[in-house]
Amino acid sequence: MTTHGDSATRSGAPAVAARTGPPDAAEEPPATTGDDSLPGALSGLRAAIGATRYPLALPSAGSARHTAAALTDQLDDYLLPRLARLDAPLLVVVGGSTGAGKSTLVNSLVKARVSAAGVLRPTTRSPVLVCNPADAAWFRQGDLLPGLTRTTEPSDDPRALHLVTAPALPPGLAFLDAPDIDSVVDANRALASQLLAAADLWLFVTTAARYADAVPWELLRSARARGAVIAMVLDRVPAEASDEIAAHLAEMLDAQDLGRAPLFVLPETWVDGQGLLPEAVTAPLADWFARLAADADARAAVVRQTLDGALAALHPAVEELADAADEQVAAADGLDERVRAAYRGAERTVEQGLQDGRLLRGEVLARWQEFVGTGELFRTLEARIGRLRDRVVAAVTGRPAPSAELRNAIESQLVTLLRGVASEAAEATYTSWKAHPAGAGLLEPTLAHPSDDLPERAERMVRDWQRGVLELVRVEGADKRFVARTAAYAVNATGLAVMIAVFASTAFIPTGLELATGAGTTVAAQAVLQAIFGDQAVRTLAAKARGDLLERVRTLLDAEADRFLSRTTDARPDAEVGDGLRRAAGRVELARHRSGLAADEEDSR
Repeated sequence: MTTHGDSATRSGAPAVAARTGPPDAAEEPPATTGDDSLPGALSGLRAAIGATRYPLALPSAGSARHTAAALTDQLDDYLLPRLARLDAPLLVVVGGSTGAGKSTLVNSLVKARVSAAGVLRPTTRSPVLVCNPADAAWFRQGDLLPGLTRTTEPSDDPRALHLVTAPALPPGLAFLDAPDIDSVVDANRALASQLLAAADLWLFVTTAARYADAVPWELLRSARARGAVIAMVLDRVPAEASDEIAAHLAEMLDAQDLGRAPLFVLPETWVDGQGLLPEAVTAPLADWFARLAADADARAAVVRQTLDGALAALHPAVEELADAADEQVAAADGLDERVRAAYRGAERTVEQGLQDGRLLRGEVLARWQEFVGTGELFRTLEARIGRLRDRVVAAVTGRPAPSAELRNAIESQLVTLLRGVASEAAEATYTSWKAHPAGAGLLEPTLAHPSDDLPERAERMVRDWQRGVLELVRVEGADKRFVARTAAYAVNATGLAVMIAVFASTAFIPTGLELATGAGTTVAAQAVLQAIFGDQAVRTLAAKARGDLLERVRTLLDAEADRFLSRTTDARPDAEVGDGLRRAAGRVELARHRSGLAADEEDSR
């Protein structure tokens, strides 16, 4: 660092000493056991945050995941270990912009070259923690910043924490040289933010050329919002502009409600052969830290203010997480409703098709008229010989009996309808999900169409239904002498008639369809069936068969809808997760006030 000049300060005893009643440095935090304790409440909050997911691609999801990770880090890195040891050494995290001279300043304060400094950026690739040898055990055991691997050698691994001891640094105080907050390396920036959140005191280093940069001020505002104790170093200030620049920075600090933060102005100067600043330049800052290290009450006050500020900031941050979780649940519910609406529409279309006679058109109507017009209905109702004769005719001509053709036509018509409504429902759901940010992220092209095996499953379902109709006729007509005499032959004929009745809005063939060649015979067939079973019995059979068919259709379409619903099921957080986060944050806030850490409202201003 090649600068020269004099130093100036706006400093003194830590401002926090007058704001909070400083406890004895060795005092343990109150209420350290039980679920109602502050550590217990924080552990519960930690578990609630860790269990909450934000998988749906909503605008709030990315921010929520980032906030959740930051809160988890702060709980693990700082809040829980610091609560366990309020008397542990004070950790000063030295942060700032690229090239601000953080490493040179740390080296100068501890009077040893412990952190690499140079013109290449980024210089600090892994954080360096410097402490007095008497305090090394606390930092080496890893309670603070447990996610960083301790090492005694310099490392390029950003997840390593290089521990260095410096006898010139007084006990009770440690410096952590963090990566640049505006580093070109993403991992360095993220680590710098994580380390700053684990600080008892933030020492921000900036320069005369860069003190108005946006990034440092964003972090400073964040620190102020969390109640952290902050000190500022304005480095490399030309002697002729020292007063003007210092005054301007002080105004900026006042405007951000940071006017009580001590400000140290370091002039341009030369570094010695070891890369250290002259002691005269760093003396005001070194003296300030020496007084802080020597005053147990002042150190405890710094710890308590930063700790309480971090605890107070949890509640609004967790509220944002809870809101984001509620949005996830609401989005999943909304996507599910779009699926259900589409497939409810498919079910209604099938039901309408059974009511308006559309399924009786075309092939089904032709085969029904043929079945009735050729007399097979009467032959099967009259005697077994008719069935035998039809078998002989079929064997000679090679043509299936009209009853088999009718059953096949019914099956084909139903399967065609089911394939159509399933295609419409899949397309409608796919389109509506694609228009939703959360839905679009869950889609894949195959969902735009029904399942590949839908035709096979639909055919199997219709055949199962037809067998069910025959069984229904057999059971319902078990006490009829006619059915008993003709056995399966009458059952088959009656079953086909019931299937046709299901396709109409009336109990049997609807008026208007008795045209074509077999009209008279159709009316006669209806009269014969009603004579055998009774008018109400025929209506009951048709109603039961229709209900059975609609239930099977619903099951088939539900399986199609599940292709979509399973995706929201996998992504959906528990409906109560938002309220769970709020309750956990409320327990922390209550424990915080009970612990005595919370500052009075007047004191916190």
